[in-house]
Amino acid sequence: MKFSETKYQNIVVLGAGESGLGAALLAHKMGKEVFVSDVGKIAEANKQQLKSHHLKFEEGEHSLERILQAELLIKSPGIPDQAPVVLAARSKGIPVISEIEFASWFSQAFIIGITGTNGKTTTTALTGHILQHAGFDVCVAGNIGKSFAAALAEADHEYFVLELSSFQLDGIVDFRPDIAVLLNITPDHLDRYGNCFEAYAVSKWRITKNLTEKDAFIYNADDDVINKLLINNNIKTRKFPISIQKSFTTEGAFLAKESINIKINKQDFNMTLEQLALQGKHNTYNSMAAGVATKLLDIRKETLKQSLSDFQNIAHRIEFVANVHGIAYYNDSKATSVNATWYALESMDRPVVWIVGGLDKGNDYNSLVPLVKQKVKAIICLGADNSKLKKFFGELIEPLIETTSVDQAVMAAAMIASKGDVVLLSPACASFDLFKNYEERGDLFKNAVKAL
Repeated sequence: MKFSETKYQNIVVLGAGESGLGAALLAHKMGKEVFVSDVGKIAEANKQQLKSHHLKFEEGEHSLERILQAELLIKSPGIPDQAPVVLAARSKGIPVISEIEFASWFSQAFIIGITGTNGKTTTTALTGHILQHAGFDVCVAGNIGKSFAAALAEADHEYFVLELSSFQLDGIVDFRPDIAVLLNITPDHLDRYGNCFEAYAVSKWRITKNLTEKDAFIYNADDDVINKLLINNNIKTRKFPISIQKSFTTEGAFLAKESINIKINKQDFNMTLEQLALQGKHNTYNSMAAGVATKLLDIRKETLKQSLSDFQNIAHRIEFVANVHGIAYYNDSKATSVNATWYALESMDRPVVWIVGGLDKGNDYNSLVPLVKQKVKAIICLGADNSKLKKFFGELIEPLIETTSVDQAVMAAAMIASKGDVVLLSPACASFDLFKNYEERGDLFKNAVKAL
């Protein structure tokens, strides 16, 4: 049964962050009775938005009696499925969905949904950039910028490009992108999935849940986890592999002779790696995925080539900050997983002073060891508890210095680094031990570098 957007009138939204606020505003716009409940403190700007729309809300608690009167619960992605309030709602038979699912009921847009452990933000932004350059009425949203619901509360568009996290996909029921992109699956957020990688992988795979024969699925053919899921799950949709390891006679994208080759609708598109704005092995996958997605929409070759060559990468993802006394500083604060940091280290071609640390999410650092031995000359730990990092890397790299503030970390790195070196903030950990989010961590890093 497909959930009907007209069926539910009494709606409770759990969480009043970007996702929850967006869901509340959209529900209000659609004439629903809305109550917002946040167990934490609601940001002042969000509180003012709720008040200006005369929406009822509470903060600092979940009033279970009021919440369980709901016909529908919209859960913000940061709230675990095992939270007592969620379990109580489900035990009473109240449907619990994500804001992504809810928003999809009210949009007629063509949707490109992009997920993966790493690269989804960059690929989403790049895909949006290409479509905007081609003159499409497109909105980039989801786990990047505004939530899907918040954007939709302002206006519908012909096209939405959505970045989708595993947490957002966990709450979908009928949500179906017209083009689904799965970039990679590597261990991340395992604390949320009972330290079970298979559960996390299945969560990512949910982007394929409702695909039909007319939809498109773009996937990384070099990813063993994705290939295994493909074998074990017979999805009846058009498949477009991307690879830097093998070539295809079928449609998709592959790397050959230092050029990406995209084959779609019996047309070939070629572009050298040197011409791409995004450099590095991981970004080749991102450019391929965005290229295939947009070629499926018949983007002209000239438009695609120009867009792939002039794209400006997003903040906090291997973002060049400054060159100070011959030392290059890079902000990769968005690298909150081991795999994201692997890509950052892999892309560096000079000795690295590595700033790492934060809230550990059950990380396994073994995959980083070869790169650390090869490229890292010093480690600066930035976190409230650096014991795991010290235990793992302490005998591999000297010096290893502990810090508890960005200013301390940058000053220590500046003293150790030599002309021609790179100072790389790539934490491999979440930011919530010392910072509000990875953006705050990255912004403080950039400010500290510019103050040198």
